[in-house]
Amino acid sequence: MRDTKERLSLFWIFALLNYLYADVVALFDIAGSRHPFEALPPWALMGSAVLMEIPIAMIVACRLLPFRANRLANIIAGSLLTLVNGFLTFVPPLFGARTPALPEYLFFATIETVCTSVIIWQAWTWSAVQPAVSSERTVGSPELVA
Repeated sequence: MRDTKERLSLFWIFALLNYLYADVVALFDIAGSRHPFEALPPWALMGSAVLMEIPIAMIVACRLLPFRANRLANIIAGSLLTLVNGFLTFVPPLFGARTPALPEYLFFATIETVCTSVIIWQAWTWSAVQPAVSSERTVGSPELVA
């Protein structure tokens, strides 16, 4: 069970770093644009802060929460971020809006979506039952060497 907690925590770190660097690349694109940068409304900034806090909190939650809460939190957080990421990546272009740094953003969005999908799958298939440790002794094991 500890391996799964560590693996999920590692996937959240990986996802978070991709989210953050995609935002950095988008800021470079906006800063280099000829169009003046318009300030985002407070609700958009707060929404972004909440979305970034989810993977940050999940890094710690994966290690500290008990099995059932951990499993559920990973499924919910992974699903939410996968849906939001998919919506923000693929819906605006349908309405003629250009997403920030489109080719780079699509690259990061694909990695992020795969990562959060893996998190969902790992949590969904995670079982509280520990595999039995084999008690068979093999040749060369310390117990057989005198």
